[in-house]
Amino acid sequence: MSGKPIDARMTAAAKGEVVVFLVGMRVNNMLTPWSWLPTFAAMVRMLKELGRDAESGLLGHQLLTGSPRIYYVVQYWESKEKLLAYAADQDKAHRPAWAAFNRRARGARGRVGIWHETYLVPEGRYESLYQGMPPFGLGAAHGTEPVGRRGDRAADRLKV
Repeated sequence: MSGKPIDARMTAAAKGEVVVFLVGMRVNNMLTPWSWLPTFAAMVRMLKELGRDAESGLLGHQLLTGSPRIYYVVQYWESKEKLLAYAADQDKAHRPAWAAFNRRARGARGRVGIWHETYLVPEGRYESLYQGMPPFGLGAAHGTEPVGRRGDRAADRLKV
């Protein structure tokens, strides 16, 4: 995470539906790096490819770890259509990486696991607060604005 912390109460300036994609891997056997290192490298390669293509639809991401064995990426997308188009595009890094993972998985006997979750969040069903933080997460993907523009309390920003 880079950038200068903003010493004010800020919220994400997202409008409309928010598309959140979580994708990750779990190393089930640390002693077999040949079974999991290619999966991690493919994740990094895809993020670099998406970062070079302003039209890809990826608005922002954070690479995180849940433990020394769990790595995942929180991604914010412009639309579900662009996310699905990237996943299906034969000319992009995802399709060959997916095929290679499946080939390796047959012989890996569970040494590495992968997962993903996709969330389509309707407008008014998300809220955020950042204070003393550089742009982060949804705020980094969609920009930020002062909290007062959307409501001072989380309940005000959630239109439920």
